[in-house]
Amino acid sequence: MTLSITLHLLASHPRASTFHPRLLPVLGEEGVSRLHRQLVARLLNLPPLGFSERIVWVDDELDEVLTALAEDNDWMVVGQPVGDLGERMRRIAALGLSESDAVVLIGQHCPMLDADYLTAACEALDHHHAVLGPTEDGRYVLLGLRQLDPRLFESMPWDSGHLLELTCERLQELDWQHGLLPALWVLDDPGHLPRLGRLGIKLGIA
Repeated sequence: MTLSITLHLLASHPRASTFHPRLLPVLGEEGVSRLHRQLVARLLNLPPLGFSERIVWVDDELDEVLTALAEDNDWMVVGQPVGDLGERMRRIAALGLSESDAVVLIGQHCPMLDADYLTAACEALDHHHAVLGPTEDGRYVLLGLRQLDPRLFESMPWDSGHLLELTCERLQELDWQHGLLPALWVLDDPGHLPRLGRLGIKLGIA
């Protein structure tokens, strides 16, 4: 049986003062905002890949260019639910699972997350209850689920290098089979900037 899977992107308005604060001294406010837009646009331009629905969940309004890009690529743009990050993710996953067999949630700060990676996540959900896309610093950038339990989102250290480890422990406690995709890097440090050139992403240096 082919699973129906919905894709959910958690995105934010490109405010340099709120996101990528460690990049500000290198890129400046305009450079950080431009980079932020590029990262979101890369995800919005990904092919549909057979997802039954693709939704951008925004914590504020996207700018006009990104909103138009999302609509042109058949993404639905809606506001994020209330609550901390864990509660928002739980609510989004619950809504997705009420309308499809599985959900894939992704963040916006990983330049390496591409169509092949999403395809691998969907394939893993064929024979796992959950799949995680780890980051090099011990967190995760992708979460795929075929069922839901609030313990995956409660009292989690979202900005800690222990997030992935703790999530895997809770999946084991639930006796859920879970898969791990290859680890990716997340852009949140000036030391990561040289890697962007290999992806064709140009920077506006301050």
